Amino acid sequence: MQKAYQFYLEKLQTIYNLDEAKAIANNVFEEVMLVKSHQIKILNIDLSEEEEANLMDILERLLTHEPIQYILGNAWFYGNKFSVTPDVLIPRSETEELVELVIGRIKENFKNENPNFQLIDIGTGSGCIAISLKLALPQWKVFGLDKSNNALTIAKQNAKSLNADVQFIEDDILNIQQRETTQFFDVIISNPPYILEQEQLTMSKNVLSFEPLEALFVANNSPLIFYEAIANYAMQYLKKDGFLFFEINQVFGAEMLKMLADKGFLEIALLKDINQNDRMISCRKA
Repeated sequence: MQKAYQFYLEKLQTIYNLDEAKAIANNVFEEVMLVKSHQIKILNIDLSEEEEANLMDILERLLTHEPIQYILGNAWFYGNKFSVTPDVLIPRSETEELVELVIGRIKENFKNENPNFQLIDIGTGSGCIAISLKLALPQWKVFGLDKSNNALTIAKQNAKSLNADVQFIEDDILNIQQRETTQFFDVIISNPPYILEQEQLTMSKNVLSFEPLEALFVANNSPLIFYEAIANYAMQYLKKDGFLFFEINQVFGAEMLKMLADKGFLEIALLKDINQNDRMISCRKA
């Protein structure tokens, strides 16, 4: 196992830096060999033929830049393991910060455990935001909306495996049918597509060749198209004094503040992520 691990590191460093190579190799060996990462270099374990073949198959795929999360079929998010396929984005650590922000604000502002409290995650993808919020706020009624039937299939599988009672809606926020016309929400949250098409020139192959591009990119001439649509939706379906939360493209913080202010939202706050990039916005409906 130790020799195989060193071989992995050498090969992975042809396309990743050392820290990334270690993280990927640790992930693979923990999954395939059922060991903890700190045990890899101290346990004297011989590989079976099946384990060796499995490791080599995974390595071949990794060397094409395929993300390890898609190869293994799972990704960790906010303390839980979520199934992921190329139909959904791989959850990011910045989005965990958004979930943490939402939970904190809810606990500060909704003191009682009213079973009628409702929130919706727009563009739910794998369901990682909606499911994490439901697990943290079990008394809340949680919805996840997405236009992709394939993504919703994954989200429903994740909700079932994590025992989270989330209701999923198939709809397109840019052409909303609003089948749930009687629903009004205390909180709306979204991490919509926000990367400009022109930014593809600087992005890595493991993102561009494998993740669903429609969940990542917006046209260069309409960077706020999803935010405008969601803000308009919130004007109609967010309750008075309800909260709206976004993950955003760091370069459009000022534009987001102006757009929300022009629509009449209050208490608009632009917040930084752990890397000190403008990443999250919270506001309230008047």
